Amino acid sequence: MKISQKLIEIESLIENILKKHATGGLLKYKVLSFADQYENLSVSMIIEKLGIKKSNFALLSAELEKDGLVEIKHAEIDRRCRFLKLTAKGRKVLEDYLSSLEDCFSMMDIDTETAINILNNYLNKRI
Repeated sequence: MKISQKLIEIESLIENILKKHATGGLLKYKVLSFADQYENLSVSMIIEKLGIKKSNFALLSAELEKDGLVEIKHAEIDRRCRFLKLTAKGRKVLEDYLSSLEDCFSMMDIDTETAINILNNYLNKRI
């Protein structure tokens, strides 16, 4: 099997596992995770990293803000530039989701964890 085929299969398998634990859609948790990890990452960069349309993100971020999971902040210098800030409620929702994933993967050995870290670093450099 070629590398490209393996990556597609890996992506599908991971997405299926993540969806099993995601109440209300996987994209919601992806956005919460990015808002948590990259506090100063602009909305535009989150959209680019997630590979979604602006219109889809606008609907989702409005829903997340309405649910009290994120705050949308505007940059001081350029008001057109926006950032997502995770609220305490959003952090709790994300932590609960991540905890359920940790339970799912709790039996992972150190070699597998190392391989995942290497793949993650590699893919982040490719984007």
